[in-house]
Amino acid sequence: MKQKIWLYVLMSVAFVCLSLNVSAKERRNKKKVGTQVVISDYEKLFEGKEVITEKNEVITLHKVGASLYFEIPLRVMGREWLLASSVESTTYNMVGFIGSINNVMHFRFALQDDMVQLRLVENAVVVDEADGRMRRLLEMNYADPVWNGYKVLAYTPDSSAVVVDVTSLFLSDVKELSPLNAKSGRYEIMGSLVGGHSLLGDIKAYEDNVTIKSSLVYNATVWLSIFPLMRNSLTSIETTRTLVLLPKDKMKPRVYDSRVGVFSTTQKCIPKEGEGIRPQAYVHRWRLEPKDREAYFNGELTEPVKPITMYVDNNFPENWKEPIKKGILSWNTLFEKIGFKNAILVKDFPKDDPLFDPSNLKYSCVRYIPFTLENALAPSWTDPATGEIIQANILIFNDVAWAINNWRFVQTAQIDSTVRVKKMPGHILEKSLEYVAAHEMGHCLGLMHNMAASSCYPVDSLRSTTFTQEYGLSPSIMDYVRFNYIAQPGDVGVALEQTKPSVYDEFMIKWLYSYFPDDYSMEEEARILRSWVDEKADNPYYRYGKEQDKSAMYDPSSLEEDLGDEPIQAAEYGIANLKYIISHINDWITDDVAAAHREELYKELTEQYERYLQRVINCIGGIYLSELGDGGVGKAYEAVPRDLQKRAVSWVLRQLQESAWLDNPELVDKFGLGLPNSWRIRNSLINSYFGRMSYVTLSSHVADVPYTMDECMRDVYAGVWESALRGRPLNRVDKLIQRAWMTNTKREIVDIGGNRIGLTKDVVPEHILLNAGKSFELQQAVATDMIDERDVYFYKMLRECKSMLEKAVVSAPEDDRAHYRAMLLMATKMLKNK
Repeated sequence: MKQKIWLYVLMSVAFVCLSLNVSAKERRNKKKVGTQVVISDYEKLFEGKEVITEKNEVITLHKVGASLYFEIPLRVMGREWLLASSVESTTYNMVGFIGSINNVMHFRFALQDDMVQLRLVENAVVVDEADGRMRRLLEMNYADPVWNGYKVLAYTPDSSAVVVDVTSLFLSDVKELSPLNAKSGRYEIMGSLVGGHSLLGDIKAYEDNVTIKSSLVYNATVWLSIFPLMRNSLTSIETTRTLVLLPKDKMKPRVYDSRVGVFSTTQKCIPKEGEGIRPQAYVHRWRLEPKDREAYFNGELTEPVKPITMYVDNNFPENWKEPIKKGILSWNTLFEKIGFKNAILVKDFPKDDPLFDPSNLKYSCVRYIPFTLENALAPSWTDPATGEIIQANILIFNDVAWAINNWRFVQTAQIDSTVRVKKMPGHILEKSLEYVAAHEMGHCLGLMHNMAASSCYPVDSLRSTTFTQEYGLSPSIMDYVRFNYIAQPGDVGVALEQTKPSVYDEFMIKWLYSYFPDDYSMEEEARILRSWVDEKADNPYYRYGKEQDKSAMYDPSSLEEDLGDEPIQAAEYGIANLKYIISHINDWITDDVAAAHREELYKELTEQYERYLQRVINCIGGIYLSELGDGGVGKAYEAVPRDLQKRAVSWVLRQLQESAWLDNPELVDKFGLGLPNSWRIRNSLINSYFGRMSYVTLSSHVADVPYTMDECMRDVYAGVWESALRGRPLNRVDKLIQRAWMTNTKREIVDIGGNRIGLTKDVVPEHILLNAGKSFELQQAVATDMIDERDVYFYKMLRECKSMLEKAVVSAPEDDRAHYRAMLLMATKMLKNK
């Protein structure tokens, strides 16, 4: 009986507790109007619907049919977020590469009345935010712009978060989140989202981010210059959008120094003292901190709190994977020299981890792209406020192997018999892929190209076995250095490739990633880092050379794919090798019935010839540029010596005159009807040659001993018209060069007496060049129209030319007189009314 009584009591207590819980829930989610119970707005959103919910400690996602809702806690309002768009799959990979993250939004949510505003974070201007006055000035004058607004649909039952419908953010044509490539090699891509065709995919919450997948359909058009290769073609792209809350505890920024080649973000800094607003740039780098700080400062190796981890795509050909990993890990040796052990880790895509998603911004990946682009890319994304690298990818395209195949042949077949084949041996490809991966990993670490690096090695040293085995081909793997085209037949044991970072790269890792005590201010660190650069200022191995805009190729020592300190000597070695190779191609490549592969090699060979001559052409009117920074020593700019410019003018014309070897009939006659590629190359070089006259103006203006426009024009004239001046028979190259001289002269003198067109359409004031050490951008073109007198000297030489042609039409060999008559007619017409 007592047992029954106790059982009854326990059941009664349980019923009362259950009733209290239900009542509490009802009070939170429902309210009574008279006798009617009203369902809350929060319940209305989801009641009776199929809801997929994903949440973490930061945010909650609800997918309801074709709609997506964010449940945003009030405590994260005002915090900074990144939203990135990554391509997961595509029906046409030129339009969007797998793994590419073309756009990232940096924003914050702000609750305003019944709206949640999405405000883009304004990073262009910075102040000392510890100072209340400066913080107020920033908020009043440089507020974050409202990008979009979303109506608050409901508060959560405990009123700690709001719910908004963000479907449009993921299914509309949002430029800031577009997965389309803007460019793909030489191609430009444009596209617009097709309305009504887009769908939401899976949503997923991870520990520190969430992802939203979308299926998007675009009308895409691909352009090659002004020609559409594909117009309004439907292209489906599966995207993954990753939403990441940036930490409150920001990484301490590192101040940029223009003398080192690193990526940076430039901002305007408003000083507290009311001095001039000045630019301030922070470098891009990973947040690498030692696990054991005491051991680190005692000089012991220690692992980082969070290593840089790269995940390698399982879709790579098997023989590519190991050299790619080896190239990436080659940087660890440099990190060990500054105290970090296992700073970089490389892992395969995990097969048994359901949470792994290579499209998630959380993961840095090396992706295989089955596309014809002969290249590799390494985009990275940073916290714009500090420069902290959040994520970096390496995209390696399939046809980089084809490029390696051809480069290795045309640059080293003279010395390496193993590459005299259609397909490179496995060990050659693997070594080259190691270089590709190491170079791209340098970008992932924050290093820019250093195009000046290889120019400090003496040309003849690159033929030395001991030198090249110890120092490689360049002090930096961040230069564009493919293979050792200087090495001559018989240079046994000389290094033919560079696969590892070198001394400049070692210094850059020290400068970027050395860890300072926590109590050091950003300014104290900057002073130390500047002193390190000062110590290297006189050592050419540590010189940084900017990548130059195509319209502003001033510095002949800072070019792509050059080797050595003397461009004419280097070119002569390279040309000697090309002559050797072209004379043996038919003997070496025998399994090529239709001659298609030999024609491809011939195209590469002629383009390599073009590169050799172009480097010498760039000496004409050249100006060496050096980054000095604040208080640096030396000269920011210095004209290429007069004698070198003068030699370059005559050397290039002589090489073109002696270029008949390019048209080896035993080879080119196998290619079918058409002009050999050598003629396109000659025409390109001649136009580039005459284009350098605009550079001579500025170079002579800044030189102590100038190569003047008058002297240059006379040297050019003597070389172009040498056949007529000497009375020798014309050849085809003579005619090509002379017609080009007339065409360029016409363009230069046509506006004499009127308004003359300047150097380029896009020019900047001359002070940009004269303050090159303080510029954070690539070197741009300099406006020289106020001092440029090209037209005067072209006109002067044209008058001499007319007199010379009047004699040539009667004294030249009979077969040449028609050409000279045509040239005389052109000269006469141009001089009429002048």
